Amino acid sequence: MTESSETALTGTLSISGVAARTGLSTHTLRYYEREGLMFAPVDRASSTHRRYTEADVNWVIFLTKLRLTSMPIAKMREYVELARRGDDSVADRLELLLIHRMNVVRQLEEMTASLAAIDYKIGLYQEKVTA
Repeated sequence: MTESSETALTGTLSISGVAARTGLSTHTLRYYEREGLMFAPVDRASSTHRRYTEADVNWVIFLTKLRLTSMPIAKMREYVELARRGDDSVADRLELLLIHRMNVVRQLEEMTASLAAIDYKIGLYQEKVTA
C-alpha cells in the first residue's frame, strides 16, 4: 500500500510511511517515542502497529528541525513537557527556544568562519594546480 492510499483509507500513516515522509528511520521514530518526545501517545491499531496522525507527522518534522540544529535530547524533552502543559508554559517555551536560537546563531557563525578557512585553502590549492 502506498503512503497516499494508506492515508486515504485510515487517515493515519504507519511507521514506515512516516519514515518515508520525514526521512527518519523507523528506529529513530521508535526512539523518539521511547524518549517521551512525542507530544501525544502514538495511536495503535488493533494489530499493535503504530498509526501516526498528520499532527504526529508535523510534530516529528518539528522535532527533526530541533535535532538538526543540535538541540540535545534532554532539551527537546524539556520543550515537549512544557508544550504538554499548554498555554501556561508559553513564556518558558519562548525562553527555551530563544536560548536555543542564540546557540544556533553562534554555531552558524562558527560554521561560516570554518567555511571561509576551507574556501581559502581551496583557493590556494587551485592556484597551485593551475600554475
